[in-house]
Amino acid sequence: MGRTNVRVVVRARPTASFASEHFQFHEAADSIDMRLPKDESAGLVNNQQESWHFKLDKVLANASQEQVYDLCSGDVVRSVMDGYNGTVMAYGQTGAGKTHTMTGGHMGFADRGIVPRAISAIYAEAAARPENNITIKLSYVEIYNELMFDLLTDVGVAEQSGDLTIVEDARGNIQVRGLSTPVGGTEEEALHIFFQGDTNRHVAEHALNKGSTRSHVVFTIYVESRSRVESSEKVIFSKLHLVDLAGSERVKKTGSDGVMLKEATFINKSLTFLEQVVVALGNKHRDHIPYRQSKLTHMLKDSLGGNCKTVMVANIWPEAKMLEETASTLRFATRMMKVSNEASVNVHLDPQLLIRKYERQIKDLKQELAMHDTLAGRSRVQYEEYSPDEQKELETKVQMYLEGEVQEIEVSSLRMVYESFTCFRKLYQDLRTELLNRPIQAAPTAGGDAEAADGAGAAATGAEAHEGEVGEDVEGKGIAVGVAPSGSRPPQEASAPGAGGDEEEEGDGEGPRSPAKPGEGEKAPDKQAVFAEWKAKDGQVGPAWKPLGED
Repeated sequence: MGRTNVRVVVRARPTASFASEHFQFHEAADSIDMRLPKDESAGLVNNQQESWHFKLDKVLANASQEQVYDLCSGDVVRSVMDGYNGTVMAYGQTGAGKTHTMTGGHMGFADRGIVPRAISAIYAEAAARPENNITIKLSYVEIYNELMFDLLTDVGVAEQSGDLTIVEDARGNIQVRGLSTPVGGTEEEALHIFFQGDTNRHVAEHALNKGSTRSHVVFTIYVESRSRVESSEKVIFSKLHLVDLAGSERVKKTGSDGVMLKEATFINKSLTFLEQVVVALGNKHRDHIPYRQSKLTHMLKDSLGGNCKTVMVANIWPEAKMLEETASTLRFATRMMKVSNEASVNVHLDPQLLIRKYERQIKDLKQELAMHDTLAGRSRVQYEEYSPDEQKELETKVQMYLEGEVQEIEVSSLRMVYESFTCFRKLYQDLRTELLNRPIQAAPTAGGDAEAADGAGAAATGAEAHEGEVGEDVEGKGIAVGVAPSGSRPPQEASAPGAGGDEEEEGDGEGPRSPAKPGEGEKAPDKQAVFAEWKAKDGQVGPAWKPLGED
């Protein structure tokens, strides 16, 4: 599923003092027109906007509890049973009807709110899916003055320290460490757990509300589904957050003081942080989202811009004395509509069940393979890892194959192919190690005249030269390169005039001497003798050619 925006539904509290001169509800167009008169105390220069137009996803002016549930929570609850996370939250000023929308009234069965109706719907969906083994767990958290309390524990709220912490798992899912999650075996048990936890909430009375809840509460339903028909290691997890936010209030109107003033300060502060997160999510150019500024926004990280289908019910009080609070709620609702989530099915694989499945598959495959070998007339086929004795036996066969004693090795299984390659590698490594460790033996020096004439003299080991002596042979040893044929020697040029006998021989003195140059110290050959030798070998001379020096 792609990204979808948060769905916002506005519900107006029924009142006998409806300010028709300030509000116009267009339920068919799902919009509200609002006229807010200027504050005369601001002076002559007052740029306050007087008229507002709000376009919402749905506007409910006079709707029953059943209509509110069907429009706000029906699709979300069904999606939770299919593996998607869901959130339904109520937002608005104090006294606007948030708790009545979420929990319901006490007038009768038809007065139930979203939470008890969602519990009934989830258990009805679970009963309609007998092919799945569904487990339902519950939790109830209260955030009071930025402290988190477990409303379902046996320890009372007064005895708790409120130090529950919010953590993220490896997949990025939000969890509350130390929170109790009892199993609701039946619908009756789940409803009993919810109403028991609801009695532990912090409630107070002020001028605008006789039963004002002084905290945010998050009731969560966890659904774990395993198929009885398909693979049992595939587990679908999902959760449904049902959030009743504390109402924003103006202290001047409520007359709060003392403890209630402190509570109102924390409530307004956390709602301000919630609005900052919503504004940041609506801005595509923002890289950082301040989820960790408050416990409320951190716990609702999945619901705001995460893996979740979210619906917000904006409760308003359309009376003339509540114009500013109503305008603030509607502005927040339009901002919330810009927040987009990307919901996906939460499928996990149970590692223990997955291991058991693989073990069963391996066992079945081994039995099938053994049956196939029996039908094919093959026996004693080895599929397991070879023992040391079996490896030694196979290594002997490979050695015989390499030496040519056998023409082929009969391969009976893929395991034998693996083990054969292992033997080849071992034999290669042993042979390589043996060659590297073998000592190098010196070859004999060049021998008689026949070997010298053929140019087949062997290289002999040379002795190291004495320090300070270059190119001097020791004990007549050196490098034999063979003897070239006599006919391949090039003729030597005659010495230049003035060279030869007059020049002193080098190396007469003691000490090292350099090798003699070619032709040095030898008498220059006679030109007539050279010519006669060439004439006798290569042919006659033409009449027009005479040797040098003849007239």
